[in-house]
Amino acid sequence: MAELNKEKFVIRGKNYVTMESISRPSLSFWQDAWRRLRKNRTAFIGLCIIVLYVLLAIFAPMLSKYDFHSMSTEWKHALPSTEHWLGCDASGRDQWVRIWMGARVSLSIGLFSAFINMCVGAVIGGLCGYYGGKLDMIVMRIVDILYGIPSLIITILVMMVLGKGVIPLVVALCIVGWIGTCRFVRGEVYRLKEQDFVMAAKVLGVPDFKIIIRHIIPNILGMMVTNLCMAIPGAIFQEAFLSYIGLGIAPPNCSWGILAKEGIKYLRIYPHEIVIPAFFICTTMLALNLLGDGLRDAVDPKLRGTK
Repeated sequence: MAELNKEKFVIRGKNYVTMESISRPSLSFWQDAWRRLRKNRTAFIGLCIIVLYVLLAIFAPMLSKYDFHSMSTEWKHALPSTEHWLGCDASGRDQWVRIWMGARVSLSIGLFSAFINMCVGAVIGGLCGYYGGKLDMIVMRIVDILYGIPSLIITILVMMVLGKGVIPLVVALCIVGWIGTCRFVRGEVYRLKEQDFVMAAKVLGVPDFKIIIRHIIPNILGMMVTNLCMAIPGAIFQEAFLSYIGLGIAPPNCSWGILAKEGIKYLRIYPHEIVIPAFFICTTMLALNLLGDGLRDAVDPKLRGTK
């Protein structure tokens, strides 16, 4: 029998391989997700771009001999060169350092605001979807009212009250940013709680907390991760817009939105001052979208074992 297990069987013209030939080492959920993410080339490229930008945002300003707010009349509107890799702005400040100092602010705002919105929306939407009843009715009516008001208007009003800065901007983005996550998590939880495996767990007397942790969350984790990756560039664009109209980051601090605001003034004469921050904003959005799609496929329980 040991010799037969090493051979390929042919039955009625069809090839059948033995269990030994298709066996592979046992992997945990996250090990299998990481293995499948690496096989997705576009998602892995997006991950590499994000990691590269994060590392440059951390270390590039520390290793440069220029400061992000130091001015020099000699280098006003300087083109990219060996001295200033990305050129200089209208005040003679080095754009290389300012790009990565701005990346610290923009990426931090995008990550923190998106993560807070995901957590708040998932908790509220999960409770409404799982328990339903009056709680669901009251919360959903509040969500419907907030959803009918343009989120940008609410964000601008909050910024006018709280003032400029990173923390007020994160708070403003989180006031209504959780609504979208809340709605789709509620719908998914409402659908999953009627599935046979959840009903069987309830019949066996499994506590609600364990049902949520073991059965509900793994089945919506892919959508939550994808939503997180998609929300980060949205938050970055909102920060850029608010900075453009003067309600975002206060100078002399910089972000990609501030750099775009300053560079648009000289679009026809010195286009590199707007093209460079726009390039990093666009590539960041593209990388996060690719990574989000790859993560969705990697952590989706329905797709495990298919690749």
